[in-house]
Amino acid sequence: MKTKNPWAWVPTLYFAEGLPYVAVMTISVVLYQQLGLSNEQITFYTSWLYLPWVIKPLWSPFIDVMRTKRWWIVAMQLLIGAAFGGVAFTIHTSFWLQGTLFFFWVMAFSSATHDIAADGFYMLGLDQHQQAWFVGIRSTFYRLATIFGQGILVAVAGNLQVLFRYSIPYSWSLMFYGVTGIFIALWLWHRYVLPRPATDNGMEHFSGKELMKELGATIVTFFNKMPVREVVIAILFMLLYRMPEGLLAKISSLFLLDSRSVGGLGLSPQEYGLVQGTVGVVGLTLGGILGGMAAGRDGLKKWLWPMVCAITLPDIVYVYMSHAMPESLTLVSIFVFIEQFGYGFGFTAYMLYLIYYSQGKNKTSHYALCTALMALSMMLPGMVSGELQKLVGYRMFFWIVMALCSVTFVVAWFIKVDPEFGKKQEDE
Repeated sequence: MKTKNPWAWVPTLYFAEGLPYVAVMTISVVLYQQLGLSNEQITFYTSWLYLPWVIKPLWSPFIDVMRTKRWWIVAMQLLIGAAFGGVAFTIHTSFWLQGTLFFFWVMAFSSATHDIAADGFYMLGLDQHQQAWFVGIRSTFYRLATIFGQGILVAVAGNLQVLFRYSIPYSWSLMFYGVTGIFIALWLWHRYVLPRPATDNGMEHFSGKELMKELGATIVTFFNKMPVREVVIAILFMLLYRMPEGLLAKISSLFLLDSRSVGGLGLSPQEYGLVQGTVGVVGLTLGGILGGMAAGRDGLKKWLWPMVCAITLPDIVYVYMSHAMPESLTLVSIFVFIEQFGYGFGFTAYMLYLIYYSQGKNKTSHYALCTALMALSMMLPGMVSGELQKLVGYRMFFWIVMALCSVTFVVAWFIKVDPEFGKKQEDE
């Protein structure tokens, strides 16, 4: 095997992993808001798009059997590019809602499959030292994809409307066609540059029956890792720790975009791209980095309660903004930065607990099940958030989110964590 420089493919691979996810989860919300859907329709339809990440452990074993991970990466990137093109094409049609949702679904399933293959390929294409060294690089380029999607692409669609006076559908269509071109380029690049590890050869000697038996055994052992009471508490923690954020995530974007006549702040797509897509993502990233450093020094148990406070208390900024209705873009940016920084810092506790629960035999499969519960924890609150906001308005909705932060404190109170978990050991 001819060795490929990891710098040639790791950054672009994780940029390609992040971009369709942010398109499905965030850009779709902005698109449908501009196309005139109601908040309850937007949150219901787009929350369903979490489903591929909820159920991906069910088909992930087959990716090891059918073809190589390299093949799956390249194939899914081509399919994701086609899905972006499908969204661009159907925006102009009379069936724009059904058409764009269909292609967002294709994009979501392709993206979830790409995630499985890319993360597995990362471990096959790099030795242990390279895996450790590039873990920060892959995270950075995933975040850059988020900034590019939420910040630059949304702003591009807005600028096309303002500078060239294009209609809303036409401007979004042009933007999505541009991303289609990006993914075709990524597909061509990765066809050439991805290495061909000798270990990336599938496992064709496994039958479908054997795989289903193995999947069943993995699920059984997942629920038998601890005494029943502790397992129930762990699952409730995975489902409820982020419940306030699950409600807030999509509504906060709609609040920033909605006109002041209906209680929103009335930001343009360009302003939204700066506030949420750039400043917010930077805050989220910095919070996550600081959270990782803190937990790595002192362990998860010591930092659990500061992280619980960090992920919940900054939500109060939306309560304040819904009452004060600030017009200063700088002030709004500061508030969004605070909330996202707190979320990034507090989310570290959640991710570390998933790792903690997954320890032991079958840890990779068990972690995949944990991430499925993580996706479900955002999907279910998101589906009802728009209807709730419609019933009570933005101000009361944000107060309800703050009240439900108590649930995060309750589930965090009951979990048990080894005081040494997460600490850097002396022999490392």
